[in-house]
Amino acid sequence: MALTVTAAFNDFQRNIVNLDTSQTNQARASRDWLLGRMNTFPNNDVYFPIIYPDIHTGFGSFARRTKIRPLDDIDLMFGLDGDDCVYIESDGKILITAREGTVRLKYYKHDGTNFINSRKIINSFISSLNQIPQYDKADVKRNQEAATLKLKSYDWNFDIVPAFITNPDSFGKTYYLIPDGNGHWKKTDPRIDKQKVTDLNVKLSGNMLNVIRVIKYWQKRPTMPSMSSYLLETMLLNYFNGRSECYQWVDLEIVSVLGYLASAIFSPVYDHKGIQGNINNLSDDEKLKISIRCYLDQGKATEARNYESQNNHRASINKWQDVFGVNFPSYG
Repeated sequence: MALTVTAAFNDFQRNIVNLDTSQTNQARASRDWLLGRMNTFPNNDVYFPIIYPDIHTGFGSFARRTKIRPLDDIDLMFGLDGDDCVYIESDGKILITAREGTVRLKYYKHDGTNFINSRKIINSFISSLNQIPQYDKADVKRNQEAATLKLKSYDWNFDIVPAFITNPDSFGKTYYLIPDGNGHWKKTDPRIDKQKVTDLNVKLSGNMLNVIRVIKYWQKRPTMPSMSSYLLETMLLNYFNGRSECYQWVDLEIVSVLGYLASAIFSPVYDHKGIQGNINNLSDDEKLKISIRCYLDQGKATEARNYESQNNHRASINKWQDVFGVNFPSYG
């Protein structure tokens, strides 16, 4: 319950949208403990790949601080040493090849080849995770690109992805190499995504993240097809990249953000890493439905803003509830 629009949005963000601070701190502590245990895996298994702790990194929305409730997954890249291997790009995938000096990765090759099998490495992660006594009741399995650890004691899963880092290319760039879901590897670089979010949020006085989270909550409602979280975030970063300011009060941004999304959804959206190309793979029908919902809710948001300017907070809050659903605080 709230008597003003500002109070309603503050309550909405604090109790419905943004992650709970104590839970976030607990999640980070459990993540750090897990990484500490995983760093000991080579000591207990002479076949486990040589690790490279300096390149361990988080990725995904939790790492970028754009995660909204519920906190259901935490994504980690677990760094491995290259172990004298080399890589080539072939037919849209990365092939990592063991050489004569390869010590441990030679045990993870595709049968009859010298190519390193990402599935076998993930399976070695699963085997070692199952040996941690504190995780004796956990569910550990391979999920395409990751080893997924589901704990009984926490609400969140860990998706743990084995990762190598390349030597600098001719432009001085390095990339992470992670499983492609088909036994080989692909390029990525979560550092670019995280830095893009951080730089823009700092430029916009720390106000951008709250807008991104609220819009991510909005698009989860079953009123239209859903975009992937990464696609939506990329579009929002494109929007804010052209802005010189972002209001402290989220409701002041929503009208223009929805107007931008309504038209931008029809255009290609390129990932900021420059690796994946166009990530807007929605069908024409999905794009149209999303655009219509953006325009409809933009109209409601405009009405809500007009009511607030007339000091009619009851009507404004009711209209915002039409936009965000019943979890948006009621007037009173």
